[in-house]
Amino acid sequence: MLRIYLTNALLLVLSTLLVLFSGAASSQATDSSRAYTIGSKNFNENYILGEIISQLLEDSGFTVDRNFGMSGTMVIYEALRTGEVDAYVEYSGTLAEVIFPGEGDSTSAELNQHLQSEGIEALQSFGFNNTYALAMKRDHAADLGVETVSELAAQENIDLGFSVEFLNRADGWLGLIENYGFTQQAIGMDHGLAYQAIDAGTIDATDAYSTDGDLELFDLIILRDDLNFFPQYYAVPLIHQNLDPQVKNILRQLEGRIDEERMRDLNGRVMLDGKSFAEVASEFLTEEKLFTQTTSAVTGSSIWSNIYQNTLVHLQLTIIALSLGCLVGLPLGVIIYRSKKLSRGMLYVAGLMQTIPSLALLALFIPIFGIGKTPAIIALFLYSLLPILRSTITALLTIDPILKRAAEAIGMTRFQQLRFVLVPLALPNVLSGVKTAAIISIGTATLAAFIGAGGLGEPIVTGLALNNTDLILQGAIPAACLAIITEMLFDVLERALVKPHMLVGQLPS
Repeated sequence: MLRIYLTNALLLVLSTLLVLFSGAASSQATDSSRAYTIGSKNFNENYILGEIISQLLEDSGFTVDRNFGMSGTMVIYEALRTGEVDAYVEYSGTLAEVIFPGEGDSTSAELNQHLQSEGIEALQSFGFNNTYALAMKRDHAADLGVETVSELAAQENIDLGFSVEFLNRADGWLGLIENYGFTQQAIGMDHGLAYQAIDAGTIDATDAYSTDGDLELFDLIILRDDLNFFPQYYAVPLIHQNLDPQVKNILRQLEGRIDEERMRDLNGRVMLDGKSFAEVASEFLTEEKLFTQTTSAVTGSSIWSNIYQNTLVHLQLTIIALSLGCLVGLPLGVIIYRSKKLSRGMLYVAGLMQTIPSLALLALFIPIFGIGKTPAIIALFLYSLLPILRSTITALLTIDPILKRAAEAIGMTRFQQLRFVLVPLALPNVLSGVKTAAIISIGTATLAAFIGAGGLGEPIVTGLALNNTDLILQGAIPAACLAIITEMLFDVLERALVKPHMLVGQLPS
């Protein structure tokens, strides 16, 4: 038992050092002024608009924290409502159909009233309407003779793949079924992956945005919405009503600055020219003469620097969560393993946590814990409990009863039985459970990027938005390497802690 707690203490020391290190690094990057958090959803255009807002504020001397790539409309809206995000770009159609369904159309003043009741204000639109649309490969649509959504609905033998959010929205697939009479089955996938799938011929049609830079890249055409089903989606900055008036005035400079053609061009600079979001945003602000400084240079970190920083954050999330899991799971398993009811009940509760999808659990935590590292660590902690608890309880229960009776027969107290017989015999299986929890945490921590916690999931999320395999690999390969290294370290730890004499126990002299 002592060896296990020494190991946990070491893990806690490492996690504390990581927290201090990351805190020191962040303090060097910011000044004492109030930092404004700008969020974005996890698709190309929203990254660009979020970066435009961020650079515009930074040019005026404000400190900006970027929480880009957040998954799902309600996730980022809830973050804005609870004050975890100060501003992000939303779309009028999404406000009407998803956030306040049935409360007015996308241009209704009633929507502003609902926003104001939640302490949120919508500024004037950037100027472009980025409506939803259905897209197909140009040559494939010509072969089928499909130009409109109605003609697509009449095609029986087609494969449809939509982004997960579109698949479950009333202004998406659900509404298309009702209005156009689609009878085909559709599958859900990441928006960026859907373009790769349609290019490879895996699916025939997918959802798109009318200002997408991907349309030209993959030679896609937009099918005419002949029933005028899709509402208007004007891009509007959403901010807190109590935001600094100076910040509001700065953001109002963007009103009406971007039309559909300009937005397609900005998206294309990322998708076709391979420029970063920061570079495109800087170019736009320079072209619009919105920079107050005489020059504006965008400096980017090197690949290795980004990998190092993301890995550091990933380790921080994983080590803290795993340490908490050990500090709770190991003593709890030792205490309750003798009671069948308690052990079964706790394993059931821990198993129930595992059945909740990771993203759903993270989203549920936002109203309570906000966004960032805190909800991510708590979610990882809950996921680590099951393997730790199960391995501890199972290891103690499956020890040979003869050894237990022998320990009792020579007069050992329960504590002595635990220390000198049960723990040494159970230790290999317990370490196996902790190792499983560590590997699960490393994999699950990649999803923390969807709620602004960073880590190795950040380049993966960005890579999916850009269809950039290199970026995806910058997160996937280090995460895989961490899992392999963790496996090896636990093997070394087991050989160091589990001695041959521990297989039969070491009785007190």
